[in-house]
Amino acid sequence: MGKTQASIEQHCRQEADTAALAKDCAASVSRFLTQNPSAHLNIALEGDLGAGKTTFARYLIQGMGHEGKVKSPTYTLCEPYSLNIEKYSFIAHHFDLYRMKDPLEWQEAGFGEYFDVPGFCLIEWPEKAGGTLPLFDIAIYLNAGIEENERQILMAAKTALGISVLKTMSGYTTP
Repeated sequence: MGKTQASIEQHCRQEADTAALAKDCAASVSRFLTQNPSAHLNIALEGDLGAGKTTFARYLIQGMGHEGKVKSPTYTLCEPYSLNIEKYSFIAHHFDLYRMKDPLEWQEAGFGEYFDVPGFCLIEWPEKAGGTLPLFDIAIYLNAGIEENERQILMAAKTALGISVLKTMSGYTTP
């Protein structure tokens, strides 16, 4: 995935901790996008089945102002969400590639163009695309803990854009 430039690591003991981290990330992504209205971010969500990827995605998207349900795109591969932040409109494309059988499936479905529109792509199971995805700005690694809603989350910036987002979050550290 590339060299980690900056990171945030947090042990979440319960879902409320995960929600707080995702909402902090949402606030930072929102700030970045309103300062750079034509920008696009690519965010990977990695972790085992049940590690909390969709939960994190839900709190992130809702933290950016989406008031409806955020459902897992397991069967549709992608769910788009329109976000209005200040005077700007953005699209969050939430992907779940878990059921993909071929790395080129997402491209054949026409999803490649979503990686250029203002906003961001949030991709669960990016490894299923076999290296066909664009470079990620941020990779979020989730590891489930012993307790039901316990998890260890590492957010790692992979590009200058990713660093711009992470540096405004609490818990930001440089290598």
